[in-house]
Amino acid sequence: MNNIIISIKRFFTNKNTVTILGVIAVIAIIYFGYNSQIKKATSPVRIPIAKETIQPRTLITKDMIKYVSIPSVAVSENVIRSEGSIVGKYSAINTVIPAGSMFYSGVVVSADDMPDALFTNIKEGEIPYNFPVSMSTTYGNSIVPDSYIDIYMKAVDDNGEIMVGRLLENIQVLAVKDSSGNNVFEDMSSKRTPAFLYFGVTEDLHILLRKASYLSSKSVVLFPVPHGTIIEDEELVTEVSTQYLRDFINAHTVVIDETPTDNPNDNDDNNVDDNAGE
Repeated sequence: MNNIIISIKRFFTNKNTVTILGVIAVIAIIYFGYNSQIKKATSPVRIPIAKETIQPRTLITKDMIKYVSIPSVAVSENVIRSEGSIVGKYSAINTVIPAGSMFYSGVVVSADDMPDALFTNIKEGEIPYNFPVSMSTTYGNSIVPDSYIDIYMKAVDDNGEIMVGRLLENIQVLAVKDSSGNNVFEDMSSKRTPAFLYFGVTEDLHILLRKASYLSSKSVVLFPVPHGTIIEDEELVTEVSTQYLRDFINAHTVVIDETPTDNPNDNDDNNVDDNAGE
């Protein structure tokens, strides 16, 4: 018995034995730890996904969602895992959620967090302008948000000749909407006809555009052209400069003097005094 105990002690005190046991222990730890991680990563989790394609600004209902089981390793941190965080919310602006897609944070927003990009993108010091268009004047619905356009003006001058010129240039389009105020490019499954281009302009340019749009007596027509495009029209007779067009508009519209005038009650006071003297 004592010999057995001595043999065991010698076995465990042998350097080679200790080394071998240490290596075996490390391998065992790595093996079982790796298996544990693999099992955890590949274990399925139940995730809500889109049952159908969800267009931008759409209220998400329960019947638009279904569940699938996928390996947890395929689910990133920004994936929404709870139906309660999706139902009753909206798909974000300019965001299409394809059928079969997971729901991600930032793509699903509440109604209060869904501003209209038209107003959020207007620069400081500018005001929005709604420019009337049609399918034809947008080149078959080819003018899209964030593209740049020039505004051309066609009119009849004082000599009865047709003239044309570029009134404004390099204007960024903020939105394209139909006659009902819906963004034309939000829902590609429906065929929406463009009715207005929205962009921001300074106050002086806003007034200039409004004046031009009311000059029906001079047959004024305003139309957009993609920035950098050269227009060609056999009907156009005289090509004029931007400054000429601005002067033409201002010359044929009333300039309102915004300087404060005298108090209109002053005349009434004078009339009272005159009557009192009679």
